[in-house]
Amino acid sequence: MKSADSLPAIIAAQETLIPVGDIPKMLPPRSTGKRVHISACYRWITRGIRGVRLEVVRVGGSMYTSREAVARFAAQLSRPGDAARPIAMSHQRQKQIEQARTRLKDLLS
Repeated sequence: MKSADSLPAIIAAQETLIPVGDIPKMLPPRSTGKRVHISACYRWITRGIRGVRLEVVRVGGSMYTSREAVARFAAQLSRPGDAARPIAMSHQRQKQIEQARTRLKDLLS
């Protein structure tokens, strides 16, 4: 059995779960008056922004997060100096880039 330290932060902290579909309602509207689109919320979960992902848990076929997880996500993105932080790449992507550089060198030689 897993310890509380290895569980997602949402469960370990005993936070109140909210459906992912409710995230846009929680956030203030943008300057245009429009709310964040739900697809943006799913991108925050799957791809993240600058290496930071929104924490979620799956219960049955549904995904849930918490107000605290959204606050942590925003706080991590708002830290000063993070804009210059390099984005982590997968080993496969690094290999593809190196192969492209090698092919380019061969073409230019």
